[in-house]
Amino acid sequence: MSLPRKALIAVTSYNEVFYDDGKKTGLFYTEALHPYLALEKAGFQVDFASETGTYGLDEHSTEKTFLTDEDEKIYKDANHPFNVALNKHLHKASDLNPKDYGLFFASAGHATLFDYPTARGLQSIAEDIYARGGIVSAVCHGPAILPGIKDLKTGKSIIEGKTVTGFTDKGEEVMNLMDKIKKDNVPTIESAAASVHAKYSSPAEPFDDYSITDGRVVTGANPASAHSTAEKAIEAFEKANK
Repeated sequence: MSLPRKALIAVTSYNEVFYDDGKKTGLFYTEALHPYLALEKAGFQVDFASETGTYGLDEHSTEKTFLTDEDEKIYKDANHPFNVALNKHLHKASDLNPKDYGLFFASAGHATLFDYPTARGLQSIAEDIYARGGIVSAVCHGPAILPGIKDLKTGKSIIEGKTVTGFTDKGEEVMNLMDKIKKDNVPTIESAAASVHAKYSSPAEPFDDYSITDGRVVTGANPASAHSTAEKAIEAFEKANK
């Protein structure tokens, strides 16, 4: 059975104050934008969904530090198809039919540490896609969703025994966020992977472009890896869909 050439980009619905300066975490803008652009270019239809059908941006993610000139141009264009899809057509996960999709991509932001681990609506879509031979991918803090995505044949996480990456503990320390994460009692990506006996693979430096494929699971380490993670997810899709 061929997989639908349609992708679902998961978005966090958590949008609360997180940083020392009082700014909120939420969706890290380019971690949804770059996968969207890669998937569209490869001929995928792309939908967006969060657990609740709502979202907010990580307020630091739209600062010039994190945007190329092209990213900024898109961000400022309310009529760009990406912004229209995200702001006017964001779905609630439980309203969707999982069988419409052949590829799942979990975008990120530190916010995902709070809602992805228990986001059963999103997780169940990914489980269905994986069970049909499709691709599950995630970038940066997006792999927080992976321990809860079960292989329906075994009942265990789809990443058990697999090699994955995601934002490093070292990166949390560099950003002075580890104490906040511990205080909020949410797992880092490294500890989440370890909790289900996945092997964590780290980039040489926390912000290097680094993404890996293990079977039909594709993961990337940070914002710089969003595009390469999507490209590898597309490659894995083409291989699975032969």
